[in-house]
Amino acid sequence: MTANPETVSPDAVAERLDEVRRRVERSGADPGRIRIVAVTKGFGADAVEAARAAGLDDVGENYAQELLDKAGQVGLGARWHFLGPVQRNKVRRLAPVTTAWHGVDRLAAAEAVSAAAPGVEVFVEVNVARRQGRPGCPPDSVDELVNELRDLPLDVSGLMAVAPADDPEGSRACFRWLAGKARQLGLRELSMGMSDDFEAAVAEGATTLRLGRVLFGPRPERPRLQR
Repeated sequence: MTANPETVSPDAVAERLDEVRRRVERSGADPGRIRIVAVTKGFGADAVEAARAAGLDDVGENYAQELLDKAGQVGLGARWHFLGPVQRNKVRRLAPVTTAWHGVDRLAAAEAVSAAAPGVEVFVEVNVARRQGRPGCPPDSVDELVNELRDLPLDVSGLMAVAPADDPEGSRACFRWLAGKARQLGLRELSMGMSDDFEAAVAEGATTLRLGRVLFGPRPERPRLQR
């Protein structure tokens, strides 16, 4: 029987994770204090199982249907992080299996999450680079939004951002700003840093990394990702 070329090898993921942790340490942080969310977008449920075999129970998805499909396939044990923009019409379907929401950028979204999953962990996503058409609340609205969310039955744990691609200096500045704002607001978590920029994020104080390709390799070609 021919092996599926898209199957994710648990051994390969474990080796890559070891290298990620070495890079985290070289960036000035204790790898044991950094939460790694394995982003399995575009991969099959085998990627989730490979991540969990390597000790990564925190798994992230950008699309609601992919998260629900994989959660149904792998069963209990994974801690699912929803990384995409929060659409109120999908919150109730996601709430039973989602342990953290990284894309909360407006009060209405937070209210939907708090109604469906009181006490759940949420991050406020900030469009630090002010990129038009991108999700995230404006930087000058963060204080107000965080204070509004603190009045809801939610664990408002931290801030989240996606830094500009192919701009190391711009990314570093975004991470530095986000870290300063989190300190100012007394938030404990910083969800920032992905496969191409996580070392800079760690150096600026990231506590949660969202890693995909650096753990699993290039994403397989898919005709269409289910949202």
